[in-house]
Parts: sequence; C-alpha cells; structure tokens
Amino acid sequence: MKSFEFLYDYGSPAAYLAWARLAALEAQTGARAVRTPVLLGGIFQATGNSAPITVPAKGQYLFADLQRWAKRFGTPFQMNPQFPINTLAFMRMAAGVSLREPERLPALDAAFFNAMWRDAKPMSDPATVAGVLQAAGFDPAGLMALAGEADVKERLKANTAQAVARGCFGAPSFIVGETLFWGQDRMDFVAEALAELHLPAETVDPLKF
Repeated sequence: MKSFEFLYDYGSPAAYLAWARLAALEAQTGARAVRTPVLLGGIFQATGNSAPITVPAKGQYLFADLQRWAKRFGTPFQMNPQFPINTLAFMRMAAGVSLREPERLPALDAAFFNAMWRDAKPMSDPATVAGVLQAAGFDPAGLMALAGEADVKERLKANTAQAVARGCFGAPSFIVGETLFWGQDRMDFVAEALAELHLPAETVDPLKF
C-alpha cells in the first residue's frame, strides 16, 4: 500500500488546514498517511527559519490567506488569540501516543487541532487542556506523565532531527518517497506524486512453482 508522511505541529494553523483535508487526501489517493509529530520550534532553530508572524506584513498577509484557504475547503477556522502557543508538551504527548498507542493518535490530533484552530480555546491554560483531553477520551494526568518519559522526549527529538535531515524547514510538510512538499497548499502536488509512485514489485519465490 502506498503511504506518505505528514509532519506536523499543533501550533501551526497551516498544519491544521492540512490535517482537516488529510482523510480526503487518503481517500483520493488510496495511500496511508504516516503521522509524524515534530517540534516546529526545533525545526526553526535548526534551519535558521522563523515564524511568518515575526515579519508583521507577512504575518498579516498569512492570516488573511489562511482564511481564504479555509473558506475554499469549508474548513471551520479562526485564529487563536493566544497564538503563538508553546506546544512542546502537546507534541511530546503526540510522540508518546504514537509510541504506546498509535491507533489513538488520530483522536489526539483531532482534539488538539480542533481546540486550537476551530474553537480557539486558550490552550495555555492547563484546565482548558485537561478538559479538551477528557472530552476526547484521554486521561490528562496520564498523558502529562507520558510526555515526561525519557523515550518519549527522545522520540520527538528524533522525529524533529530526522525531518531537518530530510530537508524540512516548516510545517506542515509531506514526504512522498524522498520528495518533500511544504505547506497545506501543496497537497495537490502530494496527490500527483503518489499517483506517480511505483511500489517495489513483489519478489516471486521460484520454489513455489
């Protein structure tokens, strides 16, 4: 089965717009999304990149452009008034769930992305975060403990370092084969790359004939 990698940080509104279309992309291409939590701040630091909001004119344009994209695809969206939000603990939770219970990662993604960018909840407030997690069927205290485990911290660091090594400089990013695509507005190119991707032929055992 074909697959592609989706690299994301909950703190990115563009990653939210990409995530909102992820299921449609999977259905369109017949490919499976491999969800890879990364720390966007770590990527910025490693690559010398910075958030668009650090350039006022660019940030103002980006906010308007995100609204245009949300309208085009009918995605509920509002800028979170607390943006930018420190997502280190959230991304460690995601890395931990991907290690321990990968089948639950889509539910965690939905909880955090929707809370951030659909509902614009104050996610710097621990009580709000706990409520979001409880509503999604997670144990807040358990996830916080998970986020503090050494192998979980290392997984997020490794995901981030590997993303940088493969040419990633922002989020969302997609990787098809060895080809990197950056931005929620590049998903058509992801679909095209998947259509052109050829899986290795199955090895035939001559002894079976």
